[in-house]
Order: sequence, then structure tokens, then C-alpha cells
Amino acid sequence: MKHRHFILHKPFGYISQFKYNNIGKKRLLGELGEFPPETMAIGRLDEKSEGLLLLTTDGKMSEEVRSKKYEKEYYALVDGIPNKEQIKQLEHGVNIGIEGQKYLTRPSRVRAVEPPKTFPPMRQKIRDERHGPSSWLSIIIREGKYRQVRKMTAAVGLPTLRLVRVRIGAIELNDLPAGQSIEIPDFSAL
Repeated sequence: MKHRHFILHKPFGYISQFKYNNIGKKRLLGELGEFPPETMAIGRLDEKSEGLLLLTTDGKMSEEVRSKKYEKEYYALVDGIPNKEQIKQLEHGVNIGIEGQKYLTRPSRVRAVEPPKTFPPMRQKIRDERHGPSSWLSIIIREGKYRQVRKMTAAVGLPTLRLVRVRIGAIELNDLPAGQSIEIPDFSAL
């Protein structure tokens, strides 16, 4: 069987699944295009997160990409302006809760950035300038615990207001519009 691979710009409000067995109406990835029935998301982005999601029919490839071998870069809009100490804490690792246990995150790279002008407008109004300043950070990690980036920024007093994954390994989101996907021959660019 020849496996198929896709790059998808997951929009806000979709869950990173093709099937949903719980009660309730959820927006699923299958609504965003024609994918083979055995397609799976490599890793996940929660319903309120957006950005780069890799899709494949190859379970072994999915396992490899989820490993600590590849960097994952996120742009996080945070509540406040980070100081040097908060950046240092994020870079050296912070304690977050994972399944009721304390977990020290692995070292990361963090820097202030301007968001790309190609980001779609926010679908949900979170706040306005009356609530104080906000800023964008690039956060690069090599792991992917449940809601990790959101928990990391909250742990240093900078709650995440918007989260967009922009890169996995060498594969970048670039100008792919929200909700669009492209098929690629393989993930050799990683």
C-alpha cells in the first residue's frame, strides 16, 4: 500500500480527529477535505488551537514525528509582556500538571515575535486593549504533552490567548490558508 501524506492548516474550532464517538456535535478534520479513510493526524492541536497539522495513512511515520526527534514551533499570543525571568523560566523548563502529576518540561527556545500578516483574524474575541498589553512569543519544543504550551505560559504568569503551530521539523505552515490542505509525496522535508 502506498501511503499518503498531507499538510493541513487546522482552523480554530476543529478537533484533531476524523471520528468522534462522544455525544455532541464537534467539527472534525474530515469536513476540511477529501482524505483516505485510514488518514490520521500526527499529534494533536486542541479545539482552540490552530495551525500546522500533519496527516498521514502511515502509523509508523506518525509515531516518529511525535517523538522528541523533531522540533515543534508555536506562536503564542500571551496576556502581558514577558520579562527576562519569565523567558528564562520557559527556556529552562517549568513544572506543569499532566494527568494529575507534576511534570518538568524539557528545555525550549523562546523569543518575542511579530505574528505573520497571513494569520487569519481571530474567530473569537478574547479581549481588547482595556485589559492590558499582550504579546507574541515563538516557543520551540521537542515534546508535546497535553496542552503543554498553554500550561507552560500560564505557569510563568503569561496565559495564552491564542496558539498557532507554525512548524514541525523543517515543514512550515507558511501561507497555507486556514482550513486548506495540500498533499505531499512524503515527509522527507522533516
